[in-house]
Amino acid sequence: MSEYKLGSIVIMKKPHPCGHNEWEITRMGADIKIKCLGCSRSIMLSRVDFNKKIKKIVKI
Repeated sequence: MSEYKLGSIVIMKKPHPCGHNEWEITRMGADIKIKCLGCSRSIMLSRVDFNKKIKKIVKI
């Protein structure tokens, strides 16, 4: 799955502890930084981990 780009909205397999499961991609490179759209917390994942944990792309 590499149809995503900076600013894309994605759904991950597991929801964030705040209960929201939509994330916005805010940084791309060797690592990908995503921001929870529910509580605005950010996490960084390696590209390999991100590709394993992504479920669906909502908006490109």
